[in-house]
Amino acid sequence: MGDSLFADTVRARASDVSDLAVALEDDVSGDSADDLYPRLLQAARSLGGRLLIVDADGKVRWDTFGEQSGRRLALAEVYTVLHGEADADHGFHQLAVEGQRQAASPLDAITRRDVSRVWTGCFAAPLMSGGARAGALLLVVSVQDTVDSLISLRDSMLAVFGAALAAVLLLAGLITRIVTRPVAELSAGIERMTAGDYQHRVRVPGKGEMAQLAAAFNQMSEQVHNLDEARNQFVSNASHELKTPLSTIKLLVESLLYEENMDPALRREFLGDIDREIDRLSSVVGDLLTLVHIDSHKLKLRRERMLLSDTVRESVRRLSPLARKRKQEVRVAIDDPCEMFADPGKLAQVCYNIIENAIKYTPEGGKIDVKLHSAGRDAVLEISDTGVGIPAEDLPHVFDRFYRVDKARSRETGGTGLGLSIVQQIVRLHAGSVTVQSEPGQGTTFTVQLPLK
Repeated sequence: MGDSLFADTVRARASDVSDLAVALEDDVSGDSADDLYPRLLQAARSLGGRLLIVDADGKVRWDTFGEQSGRRLALAEVYTVLHGEADADHGFHQLAVEGQRQAASPLDAITRRDVSRVWTGCFAAPLMSGGARAGALLLVVSVQDTVDSLISLRDSMLAVFGAALAAVLLLAGLITRIVTRPVAELSAGIERMTAGDYQHRVRVPGKGEMAQLAAAFNQMSEQVHNLDEARNQFVSNASHELKTPLSTIKLLVESLLYEENMDPALRREFLGDIDREIDRLSSVVGDLLTLVHIDSHKLKLRRERMLLSDTVRESVRRLSPLARKRKQEVRVAIDDPCEMFADPGKLAQVCYNIIENAIKYTPEGGKIDVKLHSAGRDAVLEISDTGVGIPAEDLPHVFDRFYRVDKARSRETGGTGLGLSIVQQIVRLHAGSVTVQSEPGQGTTFTVQLPLK
């Protein structure tokens, strides 16, 4: 924009000088200066500058300011025009003019611009006579206004550029803060979680990718927190379950050691109690090892073609003495043999644990129904009892490790609180599901679904 403005000014001045030189050719070639000088003065006022006529030798013949008449001009613009090197020429020079200074600019301290000297433009055109160059017409005019306009334009553009740059930097800073703040939040959250603070949650507003990542992190943190609490609870429960029989055994052994004249019948009773506590301890340890193998994915299923009906019948046969002792009736209804490719030993443990629970938590004289049938591509095993039932608030926790609905009764029956958890894990390994329905005083029904193929 500035270059265009300056170029337009140069073209206009050069055109004016060339046109005036053509108009003055007849007057210059004549002998009378009376008509020429007034025209020069009028043209100088019209052009707003100073006009000089230079002869072929470079001497000034007429000067509208009257200062250079008779002197030789050593200007390159005049030289090129007189010697035919150019049809018109121009140049710009900084001159010290009394009472004139350039307009100040905020950038003067940086550019070190000399404002005491103003810019002057010299525009030269040939004066022709008889087809030869008889001299040159020179217009000397101040171009400081144009220079000031260009400098002002430059300063304005720099100010606009500076404001735009500041806005861009501010916007970039805001965008960077918006982008990096969630990352910093996530990083801080990871550090706190690494330090063991699983309750910390990252807060990232919005619905973008960072918000989704923060939500995923919070979900993971909550899961880790739940797993950590479950682990601590598991360790506490396992320690308690192991400590109780050990304490009982220690007490009984100390009684046997320090009671020298103990009655033989009482001694046998104590030894029987020790034997039962050892069995209970072995059962807890065995169940714990099973769960550890499942959790560590080291438990491998030994799958083979099998009939689930055979496994169900064998479990009922093994538990029949316990049912008869409690005067209970175990009714078996098998509608389909349910052939499948599974681990017979692990499914036998599932059937045994559920049926044993039904017998233990059903009062004397109660009934246990064991039903097996197929439904689509699944085998469905239902084990119902007429026992005490499970309260609604306890139903969601029956598969939790060491969870007991009635802790006192569970210890009386010898339960470890791990059986149903093992059942659930084994069924899941077979890509099946196990659910429970119960009403207090009405009995309980466990339903196991296993894929047939």
